[in-house]
Amino acid sequence: MSNDAELSKALSHALRHEPWLYELELDDEGWASLDAVLEALKSQRDEWQDLLLLDLMRVVESSSKRRHEIIEGRIRALYGHSVPGKLRHELASPPSILLHGTSPEAATVIVRKGLLPLKRQYVHLSIDVATAMEVARRKSKTPMLFEVEAQAAHKAGILFYVGNERVWLADSVPARFLRIATEARCQYGAIK
Repeated sequence: MSNDAELSKALSHALRHEPWLYELELDDEGWASLDAVLEALKSQRDEWQDLLLLDLMRVVESSSKRRHEIIEGRIRALYGHSVPGKLRHELASPPSILLHGTSPEAATVIVRKGLLPLKRQYVHLSIDVATAMEVARRKSKTPMLFEVEAQAAHKAGILFYVGNERVWLADSVPARFLRIATEARCQYGAIK
């Protein structure tokens, strides 16, 4: 059988980006039948013919990033969707400060226009420096972080949603609620 990382990647692709390639139907909240997802993945590769529900559950539960959830025979991706139609998430009051990791090139646009979802459904925000830096390093070898005054934005009417225990989501965040995070603030844990 293939390793868990490959299975997790295929699971994300099926539930976040192109469910139609796997002949999956997602409901308005992004849920699909666990049995249907298992059968779809089995048909993707010869080495996955013997996949079991336990294999999918292990991959979901062992992921440090908690990208998926399984409840009552259904499975969904928690965030990062690029499928048409906006999936609903739980509205909530965010922490005081959240972080957004990005590249220097994107930062110049963000300073002017704020945080926009672009090809995603939501803007992704991190609760800690480590998570934000992990995201930023995927975009650049010289990552940048923005501090998001999330509670102030929330009080001004910006909607925030729970993504998972390390990720918050927003429809967008105007530039007035952003400031570039300095290395000193990040290094000494001033951002929590």
